[in-house]
Amino acid sequence: MAEEIAIRGSNEVGKIRGFVSAFLLVIVTFGIYGIVLYYKQNKELAELGKARGTEELGTSPGTSVLAVTLGAFIIVPAFISMYNTWNRQTKARRMFGVTDGMDAGLGFLLQLVFSPLALYFFITGQNAVLKAQANA
Repeated sequence: MAEEIAIRGSNEVGKIRGFVSAFLLVIVTFGIYGIVLYYKQNKELAELGKARGTEELGTSPGTSVLAVTLGAFIIVPAFISMYNTWNRQTKARRMFGVTDGMDAGLGFLLQLVFSPLALYFFITGQNAVLKAQANA
């Protein structure tokens, strides 16, 4: 079970996720959990930003999910959403002084080429951000 961490300044909680369990759930659910995970990660980032009084970490995780699902038929919205999600995490890592994780551009390219490895780096970075904000 994923460890829950309260997002300081918010009533929401973030979850420390394990890569293996997330990856297996994506496979077992034929990708549906990947969409759910994408929403949850974007929501955590948006809540972190809202708690700090900034919109640079996103505002609408639903729009991000819509871009990678229905927007994928047009192709461009999905790519923009994926890059922006990586960019939000990069900003969150800088905001909390976290060095774990991957730069937005490199993470986006890795996601296009080998998404399981990109998932590992994204989860690692997200976990580090959640832990850092809890200690801030």
